[in-house]
Amino acid sequence: MAQPFPFSAIVGQEDMKLAFMIAAVDPSVGGVLAFGDRGTGKSTAVRALAALLPEIDVVAGCPYNCAPVATAGLCGPCKGKTPLEVAQRSAPVVDLPLGATEDRVVGALNLERALAHGEKTFEPGLLAQANRGFLYIDEANLLEDHLVDLLLDVAASGVNVVEREGLSVRHPARFVLIGSGNPEEGELRPQMLDRFGLAIDVKTPQDVPSRVEVVRRRDAFERDPEAFHRKWEGEESQLRAKIVKARERIGAIAAPDATIERATRLCLALGTDGLRGELTLLRAGRALAALEGADEVGDAELRRVAAMALSHRLRRNPLDDSGSAARVERAIHEVFGA
Repeated sequence: MAQPFPFSAIVGQEDMKLAFMIAAVDPSVGGVLAFGDRGTGKSTAVRALAALLPEIDVVAGCPYNCAPVATAGLCGPCKGKTPLEVAQRSAPVVDLPLGATEDRVVGALNLERALAHGEKTFEPGLLAQANRGFLYIDEANLLEDHLVDLLLDVAASGVNVVEREGLSVRHPARFVLIGSGNPEEGELRPQMLDRFGLAIDVKTPQDVPSRVEVVRRRDAFERDPEAFHRKWEGEESQLRAKIVKARERIGAIAAPDATIERATRLCLALGTDGLRGELTLLRAGRALAALEGADEVGDAELRRVAAMALSHRLRRNPLDDSGSAARVERAIHEVFGA
């Protein structure tokens, strides 16, 4: 299998890279939506992130990537195994194609086995493969409505339930949802948009040096992928270690009452619905603090992640034609000061 472009070699797009790293450190942030121009590295960054992630411990032979230590969340077959044999596996990053059928997504009866042996066995789908990893939807705004509804249900519960052709199967399906798309091809349904924890507006670089460097690095990668990977191996190892260390530290990162109050005041100033905005802002700020080696979430972390955590949650204001990012920036100045 061909190696993807190194994550650390991506030029610019700092917000997108930071959002992906935050999601890698704390999956409870709720996933990332990268919307913007074509050819800006959205898909490249997702596949690069997959190669950057450390391996995970799984129950050997489990099609659902069950965690050996999480005995309460094991699938049916794993609950019957004693003792559990442990194996290591790359963190899954699963592509959900636009033309995928519902059976391909949730799983279905294994017809070949049913016809050949008369046995009803379950063929796991993409949600099973994505458990404890990432589910990537390119052109998420073009996904069929019935699949959107299905994904929302599973993302909320963390469990995939399949009942058809006499089968009744439940298995864990906890994944980080990663979406990308071009806004010119249509908007995302509000229900789906709200389910993403972070949203990034990805723009084409407008300065000559950045564009030249993008072309130079991509050309070098395509001409000799192995040499290019060797060149960036050190930076990739440092990023991987940074993510691992942040995962270990995140449980100890404090969130003072003053910080929570700031997050609440910011959401009130922007008029966001519900409390998901505050929770996402706090979780993203804590993950950023863990990445940067801080001991607690403060104003600096909230300011850094505010636009990506809140801009897609704003109501449209017909009297304000400025973009959502500009509205968030104004609210930050009101709440935090210059």
